Amino acid sequence: MSTSMRLARSLNGWVSLDPAMANRHGLVAGATGTGKTVTLQSMAESFSRLGVPVFLADVKGDLSGLGKAGGTSSKVLDRVRQLEVEDYRPEAFPVVFWDVFGRQGHPLRTTVSEMGPLMLGRVLQLNETQAAVLSVAFRVADEHGLLLLDLKDLQAVLRHLGENAAAFTSKYGNISPASIGAIQRGLLQLESQGAAVFFGEPALNLEDLLQTEGGRGVINILAADQLMQSPKLYASLLLWLLGELFEQLPEVGDLDRPKLVFFFDEAHLLFNDMPSALLEKVEQVVRLIRSKGVGVYFVTQNPRDVPDRVLGQLGNRVQHALRAFTPADQKAVRAAAQTFRANPALDTESILTQLGIGEALVSVLDAQGQPTVVERGLVAPPSSHLGPLTDVEREALIRTSIVAGVYEKAVDRESAYERLTGAVSGGVGQQSAPPVAEEKRGFFGRLFGGGEPAPAPALPPALPRVEPRTRTARAEKSVGDVVIQTAARSLTSNIAGAIGREIVRGVLGGLLGGGSRRRR
Repeated sequence: MSTSMRLARSLNGWVSLDPAMANRHGLVAGATGTGKTVTLQSMAESFSRLGVPVFLADVKGDLSGLGKAGGTSSKVLDRVRQLEVEDYRPEAFPVVFWDVFGRQGHPLRTTVSEMGPLMLGRVLQLNETQAAVLSVAFRVADEHGLLLLDLKDLQAVLRHLGENAAAFTSKYGNISPASIGAIQRGLLQLESQGAAVFFGEPALNLEDLLQTEGGRGVINILAADQLMQSPKLYASLLLWLLGELFEQLPEVGDLDRPKLVFFFDEAHLLFNDMPSALLEKVEQVVRLIRSKGVGVYFVTQNPRDVPDRVLGQLGNRVQHALRAFTPADQKAVRAAAQTFRANPALDTESILTQLGIGEALVSVLDAQGQPTVVERGLVAPPSSHLGPLTDVEREALIRTSIVAGVYEKAVDRESAYERLTGAVSGGVGQQSAPPVAEEKRGFFGRLFGGGEPAPAPALPPALPRVEPRTRTARAEKSVGDVVIQTAARSLTSNIAGAIGREIVRGVLGGLLGGGSRRRR
C-alpha cells in the first residue's frame, strides 16, 4: 500500500500529499473546464488506496465511473505516457451510490429534527420573522414530546399553531397566520420538487460512510445532478452531514491517515447568503473536525467563493486555471496567487491564467505542517473509468452494495402527525414501527432548535387549544330576521351619517369662515 498520495508531476518530480496531513483540509479550485472533476476523481482514488473512505457529490454524473476500471480513454493514456507513470494500471474502486430521491442510489434520509429550524429555514428561504415562527414550532414539538420526523409532522404542528395562535402568543410572542402560510407554502414547494423523501426514516447511519472493502476505502457517491436543481437543499444537506460527522465521531487526535475525506463540490452554494450565526458554526466545524479524523476539501471555481475565515483552514491546495477577463477577475487572480508560498522560479500570478487543462499549481503541507512552495504540474491521471456509468452498470453496483436493502423501505413510526390527527402510522409500501420516545437531534438541530425533546407521553399531549365560540342568539335567527335587521342597521347608519356630516360641516364652516354647503 502506498504511503503517499501523488497529486501532480512537476519539473522537480511528483508533488505528493502526506496522508498524516490530509485532515488539514484542502481546496480544489479552477474555472469551468480546467480539470477539477478529474482531479477530484484522482484524489478520491488515492485516498481509497490508502484505506480511507471518501464521500463526494457527483453534480454532473461523471464520477460514477469510479466504480469501473478505466484505461480506455485516449486522453488518459496520453497523460500516462507523458508523465511516465510506470505503475499505472486500470482498476475499479469500491463505491456506494446514494440518492436523496432514491433513483440513482440508496435513499439518503434524515429527520426534520436532525436538520433543525435554522437549516430548514435556509432551505425554505424564510425571512427573519418566518424563521422565528418555525423555531417556535420546533420548541412546541419539543415541549410536548412530538417527534418531528418527516414533513407531514412539521406541517401538522404548524397547522396546530395556526389554529391555536392565541393560546401560544403569550408565551412565544406573535404567531401571524401570514408567517405560518409562508412556511407551509415553502414546504409544499419542497414536496413538489420531490425533496420530501429526504425527510424520514430510516435515517442515515454515519457508520455506513466509514466502510472499507478489501483494505480499500469505500467511495460514497451522492447523485446530485437532480439535487442541484434545489441548490439550497443541496448545500444544506452536505452541511448537515458535515455537522453530524462533527457531532458523532469521537476525538482521535493526529492519525497517520484520515478516517474519512469529505469533498464539498460547488462550495459557493454553501456560503451564498449564509447567516452570520451559521457561518460561525461552519468555521468552528471546519476548524475542529480535524481532530475527529475528517479531512474536508472544498471544490469550487474561485478561492474567493470561500470566506476568508474558512479559506485560512485549507492547507492543501490544487489550483487550476483562472480567467481574468474583467478587473474583478484580475483582482481575484492576484489574491489567489498571494495565498501560495512563493516559488522564486515561478511567476504565480501570470501562470494562473496560462495553465492548460489538467494542469495546476499545487502546494501541500509537509510533515511539519508547513506549506510547501508552489509547484506547477500535471495532475495524476485516474485509473478508473473517465465518464459516467451506464444505467445497467450503476444498477448492478447498487444491488451488490454493502448497504443494499438497508435503506430502501421507508419506516413511518408514530410521530407528531399521528398524535395530532389521531391517524394510524404505517401505509402502503411502508412498515409500521412501535412508538419510540427517543428522538435523535442533530448538531444543527440541537444547536438552534432548543433543548432535547421531552419524552413522549403515553397519550396524545394535552396541547393548549382555543375553544370555538358558542353560537349566539343571532345565529339562531331566521334568514328573514337577519335581512330585516341588516336593512334597519343600514338605514340607521345612513341617517346618522347624514346628520353627522351636517354637524361637521357647520362647525368647520364656522371655524374656517366658509359655508356649510358646497356651491352648486
